[in-house]
Amino acid sequence: MRVKLSDMVKAVNPQSSGPERAKGPVDKALDLLGALVRPGGPHRLADIARQTGLTKPTVHRLLQTMAETGFAAAEGGAYRVGPRLLAMAAAALADSEEIQCVRPVLADLQSRTGQTVLFAVRQGAEALYVEKVEPAHGYRMTSRVGGEVPLYCTAVGRAILSALPDDDVAEILGGEPLPARTPRTLTDPAAIREASASASGYFVEDEEYELDVRSIAAPVLDRDGQVFGAIGLSGLTFTLDDASIEVFGPIVRATTGRVSAALAENSPGLGVIKGGRD
Repeated sequence: MRVKLSDMVKAVNPQSSGPERAKGPVDKALDLLGALVRPGGPHRLADIARQTGLTKPTVHRLLQTMAETGFAAAEGGAYRVGPRLLAMAAAALADSEEIQCVRPVLADLQSRTGQTVLFAVRQGAEALYVEKVEPAHGYRMTSRVGGEVPLYCTAVGRAILSALPDDDVAEILGGEPLPARTPRTLTDPAAIREASASASGYFVEDEEYELDVRSIAAPVLDRDGQVFGAIGLSGLTFTLDDASIEVFGPIVRATTGRVSAALAENSPGLGVIKGGRD
């Protein structure tokens, strides 16, 4: 039986740490991984110890082992999820029922727009790319399956933020300015919240994550009505100009709407929606 993508996304975005109980070595390691994927990373050792209820020496020892094996990564005195864990997560997600079904939808969207198409899911304060369909020719985007990008300054991230509860958004954005990726990056949490609210149903990121690149995205909801991902287009600024965004934005929104509707019906045949036109 294939895994459920929505179940996996909920697992890496826990709502609570659960009841207290005696913890063995495996429990401690799993608690540590749960703390690493929480919003607001990278996380300092003291914060991880407080979140998990483990002693600082225990957390330090486990983090050192995880860093050596690629399951965690040190970043400026703090820690985040490591590349080995991200690669494993991407491989597992790629084999999920939803991804298997959504692939033809992404391929159809790519052929209709000529742009790079991406599917991402939330992992804490990041969006994790789990599928990508590129044009056969032309410029290749730097995004890759298994890569992660911030929610606050990307189109797929803004789409995910738009469908999250207010408390989750507040925890992710915090109250202080966020790092600027480019001179165009919105860093003020209030401005980011405003950019994550769109009457059109799709979200545009204009050179905020990478210069000369624009993106459009819309959220995908699971059968419980909760966001677990976003579908987006990425292209160079001259291929995704204002006129193109006005055309492609509604197409992306309609595509994610059909995917969400199919998931709500628990349909195994998402491929049947690929022929829809707007």
